[in-house]
Amino acid sequence: MTSTLRGRLSVALGAAVLLVAEMATAVAQPAVPSLAEQLRQDTEAIHALGVSGVQARVITPDGGQSVATSGTADLNTGLPVPSDGYFRMASTAKTLVATVVLQLEAEHTLTLDDTVDRWLPGVVQGNGNDGSRITIRHLLQHTSGIHDDLPGYTTPEEYYQQRYDLYSPEQLVARAMAQAPDFAPGQGWQYSNTGYVLLGMIIQQATGRPAHQEIEARVLGPLGLDQTRWTGASPTLPEPHARAYQFFGPGAEVDVTDQIPVEHETLSWVTTTRDENSFFRALLGGRLLPARQLAEMKQTVSVSAELQQLWPGGRYGLGLAERPLGCGGTYWSHEGGDGGYITLNGVTEDGTRSAVVSMSEARGDTPEHIRDQENVAGALIDHALCAGSR
Repeated sequence: MTSTLRGRLSVALGAAVLLVAEMATAVAQPAVPSLAEQLRQDTEAIHALGVSGVQARVITPDGGQSVATSGTADLNTGLPVPSDGYFRMASTAKTLVATVVLQLEAEHTLTLDDTVDRWLPGVVQGNGNDGSRITIRHLLQHTSGIHDDLPGYTTPEEYYQQRYDLYSPEQLVARAMAQAPDFAPGQGWQYSNTGYVLLGMIIQQATGRPAHQEIEARVLGPLGLDQTRWTGASPTLPEPHARAYQFFGPGAEVDVTDQIPVEHETLSWVTTTRDENSFFRALLGGRLLPARQLAEMKQTVSVSAELQQLWPGGRYGLGLAERPLGCGGTYWSHEGGDGGYITLNGVTEDGTRSAVVSMSEARGDTPEHIRDQENVAGALIDHALCAGSR
């Protein structure tokens, strides 16, 4: 065999060995699932926890959408979960309220350093509560110290007894005033729904119109979000929607769809995954607030140690939460949970990639179930927002 032929054979053999090695590596490293397939897997993982129904929607920078559902909309009939079904927005509506407050600040109608007493004199007082020391910023950021004491149910019996009870904002605030504050204004962090009841009252005092009308005129109308609706004291939702369930424990899975939200004057909103995605994309994309006000909204503080159990590394701005991404960086969100509906959402810093997952069952019987549901739903948001970095 000549040296030339021997050399050619050596090169060919080396190339063949390299090709085999590359093929083996390709076999050993399975392909990353597509966004649609990952979303399908993640919704099924949530359903596997025991959550009756799940719907999720992801919107990518090019405007493309992936939608997935899992489970059933009705445990009695087995109907599928509608991919465009309505659900109660619950505390996610706090971001709507905060957006309107910051718009009013941009218009010089109010300032974030205005005290509660400036707009609602004498409403926050008693038992150490002092509205002259609490600012609008404190209310927005849950640093007011006002103790939350909203009515609520923890058993099936309490649900049936209370589901149609009506409370005025003044009654809800009065319940909080009967308690001492959790800390001095600005000296801690504790989630306070009552603070957002007060913000709704301030919006009405500053504009002469109820907060829900200002939200409709300033946010929903301009964005064309016709699937986001204020339901007020109505105990029902528009069609289509999945029935909502509360898991109180073994043998106690209750249909809690029909009920009047406690904060019905301010936070009684229903929406869809389409509209919720659109709202957060518009907000972070700078279409609802001037740059200075959006920057104020994103000035965050650490949340309580208790909430850190659900939001590791989480921080809270003005009606907007910041959470870390598994692929690096952070995202913005505000989840909501009320009446069996639990919703997580997220949008990237530039507002171009977003995700919403709505679950129509709350597994709230143990801290472990609450944490598991949060973690698996949070993984769906993380996977969806990190997909663009793979």
